[in-house]
Amino acid sequence: MADMKTVDTLFFGKTGMDKSAVNRIVGEALKGCDDGELFLEYAQSESFLFDDGRIKNASFDTSQGFGLRAVSGETTGYSHSSTLNEQAILRAANTVKAVRGGRGGVLADPPQGTNQQLYTDANPLPMVPFDIKVETLAAIDAYARKKEPKVKQVTASLAGSWQAVQIMRANGQSVADIRPLVRLNVSVVVTDGVRMETGSYGAGGRATYGEFLKEETWRAAVDEAIRQALVNLSSIDAPGGEMPVVLGPGWPGVLLHEAVGHGLEGDFNRKKTSAFSNAMGERVAAKGVTVIDDGTFADRRGSLTIDDEGTPTSRTTLIEDGILVGYLQDRLNARLMNMKPTGNGRRESHAHSPMPRMTNTFMLAGDKSREEIIGSVKKGLYAVNFGGGQVDITSGKFTFSATEAYLIENGKIGPAVKGATLVGSGPEVMRKVSMIGNDLMLDPGIGTCGKEGQGVPCGVGQPTLKIESMTVGGTAV
Repeated sequence: MADMKTVDTLFFGKTGMDKSAVNRIVGEALKGCDDGELFLEYAQSESFLFDDGRIKNASFDTSQGFGLRAVSGETTGYSHSSTLNEQAILRAANTVKAVRGGRGGVLADPPQGTNQQLYTDANPLPMVPFDIKVETLAAIDAYARKKEPKVKQVTASLAGSWQAVQIMRANGQSVADIRPLVRLNVSVVVTDGVRMETGSYGAGGRATYGEFLKEETWRAAVDEAIRQALVNLSSIDAPGGEMPVVLGPGWPGVLLHEAVGHGLEGDFNRKKTSAFSNAMGERVAAKGVTVIDDGTFADRRGSLTIDDEGTPTSRTTLIEDGILVGYLQDRLNARLMNMKPTGNGRRESHAHSPMPRMTNTFMLAGDKSREEIIGSVKKGLYAVNFGGGQVDITSGKFTFSATEAYLIENGKIGPAVKGATLVGSGPEVMRKVSMIGNDLMLDPGIGTCGKEGQGVPCGVGQPTLKIESMTVGGTAV
């Protein structure tokens, strides 16, 4: 974890707060409660947008604040402020005391300690001069236009943030983390004089800017964005109907994230509003399907040394060989369900109360080659990249738009298609997985998960998968 002296300097040295006094306030506020914590946050973020040959936007923001939570039974009291001083925390303490009367009588165990450190705690923002960042984005624009004459518009963006957090509990326990986060994204528009199409590619992780400003890194991003755009430029209208669907490795795991992952979060299952409620120990997917959530990968976008309640993240098996074996838990839902927290208590900022959220969620590899899987399909769809989608947690029903997809004809990849939409139910699709590839990939570090108005960084992944039958919404007449 982060060096406590460094974090103490941010929250106490610079603000003038007395740590012992704050500890006393927290202890008094949470006396008689089942759980709770003071979440202190200091964050810096910046972003650059290069579009149409020039910088369109450059921003820098610094924020700080705290959130104080008291939990009794199922009731949560939460008070937050962007002011960091003892008086503000004391006012928050007086507010959350109102929940004491609902104590469930089961005091939550404090989080266990950890020595893991999954990413550097260096602040990425000042490590690279402003001019270098802008020059890199300009070089991306120039390279894209020179590489492909059909490129008519280039949009490149770079974003970085640095978040320091300290979590203080009623027993005096205090843990801290310093989290870097960087993302590079490239989008291009190409035209053949008749039609226009787009392609995009991004990369990111919990690291400093260094790796993402290397020429080989941003050139690879440009090359991939152009490739996707040119594929779409030659695409035909997608057919519709029931057919076998092959999902590509890596980013298509976003469908798994949305259609299955959210349904395995503890709060939905405790409230019995998930399609997977009351299914523990039952078969919910085809044999061979094993789904993992792992927040312990070094430098991954969805990883955390500790979650936003102070619990070390872990590798949690959710579905094993098709059988439901676990849920993603924060402290509140784990306590109410008589389970252990899994390190998945996450919040967008100090202004938000934590809830169960995914970190890096993926399906383990099987033993089939991509060629073998595609070769088994006489007529179907090969979906390689996805855009937006919608999911109903209660029913598990989803709709996803494919941004890159191909027909499969007689076991071979055919022409690219546009306008393909996948429609189905998460539990049903998991039962229809008939072949699992040996080419597990994680996404390049671009995911942001939304839930109840909160967005947090996440990761997804999967190997190539064959779904025996899915409904494809197409545009072909």
